[in-house]
Amino acid sequence: MRKFLALAATVILGGALLIAGCGNDNSKQAASNGKQVLKIGATAVPHAEILEQVKPILAKEGVDLQIVEFTDYIQPNMALSSHEVDANFFANVPYQNNYNKDHGTNFVSFAPVHIEPLAIYSQKIKDLKDLPNGAKVAIPSDPTNSARALLLLQSAGLVTLKDPTGLTNTVFDVTSNPKNIQITELEAAQIPRSIQDLDAAVINANYALPAGLNPTKDSLFVEKADSPYANLLSVNPGDENKPAIQKLAKALQSPEVKKFIEEHYKGAIIPAF
Repeated sequence: MRKFLALAATVILGGALLIAGCGNDNSKQAASNGKQVLKIGATAVPHAEILEQVKPILAKEGVDLQIVEFTDYIQPNMALSSHEVDANFFANVPYQNNYNKDHGTNFVSFAPVHIEPLAIYSQKIKDLKDLPNGAKVAIPSDPTNSARALLLLQSAGLVTLKDPTGLTNTVFDVTSNPKNIQITELEAAQIPRSIQDLDAAVINANYALPAGLNPTKDSLFVEKADSPYANLLSVNPGDENKPAIQKLAKALQSPEVKKFIEEHYKGAIIPAF
């Protein structure tokens, strides 16, 4: 009987130690060596690159910044909605407002960091005046960037829109199209891979740069710097006041980050603060 009780005590003690050990591992993950973990969803260029610059700044503030990279515009918001990440850094206000409306979310967007100029590119012509009649032109398919691309095509003199300054125009709002260009909507990340099959394409800078396209050097026409589409942080409501998020916002709008954007991207990405 004594042997049985001793064996039972050993099993119970071992189980307790195992549970305690698991608790310690979880604590280590949460604390990350004494620092508060902050997970941020971002697309690779330029968002993740910019976030890498603020890592050492936040480390001094007791925050362990962990960057979770995504390759599209939908998954980051899904991860934020399910609290898999604490914030997003990839979108602009018009995009997030539209996403909130369509998906029933209420993300809060603040702390503008930079503007990614939208631009028109081509592998077939060197000047927009040489764009042929009936040319195939691709624009992003998401509503926000589609409207933004149409405004760019209007600024380039290719189309006229029903609302010349509207942020919600669609292809059905084109009232004049002198060259009868065929506007095709494609997923934003797909456009650089399809450019060889097009006469021209409107590409977001965060997809143009990884494809070796610089909006200030390689484009036929580029968006002006007064664009309302500054990229900023997005969080779930109430989280914008959390100390770690506030530290992140301050770091992203620091002189160090401004200098990095200006020197590293050389006008391809423009500071918005």
